[in-house]
Amino acid sequence: MSRLSIQDRMIRSIALRKGEVILRADFESMGSASQISRALKGLTETGKIVRLGYGVYAKARPSALAGKPIPRASLAELGQEALEKLGVSVKLGHAQAAYSEGKTTQVPVRTTFNTGQRRISRKLTVGISTVHYENNYNARA
Repeated sequence: MSRLSIQDRMIRSIALRKGEVILRADFESMGSASQISRALKGLTETGKIVRLGYGVYAKARPSALAGKPIPRASLAELGQEALEKLGVSVKLGHAQAAYSEGKTTQVPVRTTFNTGQRRISRKLTVGISTVHYENNYNARA
């Protein structure tokens, strides 16, 4: 019986996961940092996963238009799941919350999350779309 390579074990692990977001830390027990880096790079090149940011990846599928790999979920869903996996509690941003509550008819263009009293500097990107953050840091009394 042949042993599976790290990349094959990572593919199996990704397929068995329920969520759409994969963190680099999920694979720490499979090998050294350089081996995991090479395997993640290979998986992004083959189109199995898409890189969202530093240490954050998403499951991918081929695009119907261009054939290039794209995430299977929207940026809003991926951003929320990624931040929750990283231990950050998030809510919808002010504009998105107002739209979903019916207070306004303007559709928010940006994907924005309110992180409460916490400052976030992590950048999550899909294509040209980026997750933006707002906080209540200046709203303290």
